[in-house]
Amino acid sequence: MAALSADFSLPLRAFDLELSLEVERTVALVGPSGAGKTSTLRVVAGLARPRSGRIALGEEVWLDRDRGVDRRPEERRVGLVFQEYALFTHMTVRANVAYAARGRVDELLERFHVSHLADAHPAELSGGEKQRVAIARALARDPAVLLLDEPLAALDAHTKAEVRSELSELLRDLGLPTLLVTHDYEDAAALADEVGVIVDGKVRQLASPAELVARPRDAFVASFTGANLLHGTARRAGDGLTEVRLGSGEQLFSTDDGEGEVGVVVYPWEVSVARAHATDSALNVVRGEVGSLFEVGNRVRVRIGPLTAEVTAASAGRLELARGGVAYATFKATGTRLVAL
Repeated sequence: MAALSADFSLPLRAFDLELSLEVERTVALVGPSGAGKTSTLRVVAGLARPRSGRIALGEEVWLDRDRGVDRRPEERRVGLVFQEYALFTHMTVRANVAYAARGRVDELLERFHVSHLADAHPAELSGGEKQRVAIARALARDPAVLLLDEPLAALDAHTKAEVRSELSELLRDLGLPTLLVTHDYEDAAALADEVGVIVDGKVRQLASPAELVARPRDAFVASFTGANLLHGTARRAGDGLTEVRLGSGEQLFSTDDGEGEVGVVVYPWEVSVARAHATDSALNVVRGEVGSLFEVGNRVRVRIGPLTAEVTAASAGRLELARGGVAYATFKATGTRLVAL
């Protein structure tokens, strides 16, 4: 399977989008609105013309500004699924897929489990059904590359979990070079082999989801991947530890090296919660008021002072966290990362 390579510069209103990517399986670009995510898809699809650069699928060159190569969108073997799916509302499901198909309509309807909806119109479909039809239509072109723009953004929370699992399995089965963009890190981590965090047109870090969590390159990457981020001043403390004094006065420890102003990173699942000061092996203790509680899957996220912790529903009930009051958040030095601000 040929890989997609893209290396280009595209002037946008507030900054230049400058990107260099190699996509062999599934790569996700994740970042805030206006970071350049959708513009990246448009460049690859041939819908936006960069100032300079090169885009190729293996030996098949789609764009080379130095050599004057710029293939039209219809000449690029791309299947593009838009954020709102962009189905033709006046057409049936069958007609939508047939619009781009070359004799494979029934096969695609069967593959995506929408054969029974062949005569329905988009307004009659659920969010998950619309997505399946949109992907079937994209694949009807026999693309060599799949582009997905915010593939789960149009779904409600209940539907999203189910469709995310379906889409992850589908992408594995297809094995196509796939580039997807999203503002939701959890979606990116669930769907992609590699995730790039993009801000103001530049990728801050590109790595596997596990690598981004274990070793975020900077404070923005850490916070975007769901970490707690505290600011403090670091100094070496001996015994392989770095001491960090927070602005609020708390003293924390990390096994990472650091000196001067740093960001202290700890993920919610690394934080334990108690009603009394614990005397376990965790060096770091933060006392705070119990704030918001909300469910994430089968877990509960609770705010303790400046930190968000993730506990089981049973623990939240046992600790009576919904009643508020004071609690203690504890976490180990080994689970505490230090990053540049």
